[in-house]
Amino acid sequence: MKIDILTLFPEMFENVFSSSIIKRAINQKKVQIKIHNFRDYSKDPHHKVDDTPYGGGAGMVLTCQPIFDCVESLKTKDSKVILLTPDGIPYKQGTAYNLSKEKHLIFICGHYEGFDERIRSLCDLQLSIGDYVLTGGELASMVITDSIVRLLPGVIEEESHKNDSFNNNLLDYPTYTKPRNFRGMEVPEVLLSGNHKRIEEYRRLESIKKTQNRRPDLLEK
Repeated sequence: MKIDILTLFPEMFENVFSSSIIKRAINQKKVQIKIHNFRDYSKDPHHKVDDTPYGGGAGMVLTCQPIFDCVESLKTKDSKVILLTPDGIPYKQGTAYNLSKEKHLIFICGHYEGFDERIRSLCDLQLSIGDYVLTGGELASMVITDSIVRLLPGVIEEESHKNDSFNNNLLDYPTYTKPRNFRGMEVPEVLLSGNHKRIEEYRRLESIKKTQNRRPDLLEK
């Protein structure tokens, strides 16, 4: 998979993509991630990328030209262009699975007060990671990239993500490790039984109970 991210602040990504599972996926050539400063594509003499909004109002608005030129220089027939915006559709685990099957993703990170509405015409998908507003789309692009890369074949064991929270509209079951007793809190006896059928049944039940207590809206689906 190839991922291109358009941003005005490429330095924000340096540490995030150079550690942990994402770094390993890059080293193993499971994914190629490139960060592009779309200011470099500005035709303004001062490399300006924003301007005041028509009709008045606070803040500055990202202009079309640099972003259009940057996207068009990267886009191929296999590309899916994604805009990170608070008014996009809510990002879900199912979306992560679908995007992990794509060959090429292009993320556009908005910033400042917003972006020229015509930039939406470039996009195949508009995503939001929650009902709140960030200073820009950079953190959202990191979150979505992380959630996709871990699903790529060979990055982590399939067993590690097939029971993830939100698969089948359920939260993940609780897990335990050594010691068996910590400050009087015991590991459930069934997990020590070695009976895999009972353990599977227990985990399924606990997953349902956890979802009922914390996210009953998921069960309604």
